[in-house]
Amino acid sequence: MKRLKPEALLRFAAKYIWWLTPEEAAVRPIRIVAQVMNIGDYDDVQALVREVDEDYLREVVHEAEAGQFSERSWAYWHYRLGLCGPGKVPDMPQRRVA
Repeated sequence: MKRLKPEALLRFAAKYIWWLTPEEAAVRPIRIVAQVMNIGDYDDVQALVREVDEDYLREVVHEAEAGQFSERSWAYWHYRLGLCGPGKVPDMPQRRVA
């Protein structure tokens, strides 16, 4: 599975995980990738797609936590990655209160 190189991970972390230092954010690479998938600009999303493989992006979607994707991004990536058919987008992750 092709994952982000460290330099790309730090670059995306600096731009999309602004509340942590890039080094702090880099310990959760899936969180960084999810953030780019959700709110990344066109150029960054295209760079991300070139730098990783679709299996890794599918893993990010499967491991998504509540609130990491907007409804629009959730639907887009499910269709884009072939995770569902038309009109079959699964429910978004929900927060659970114990």
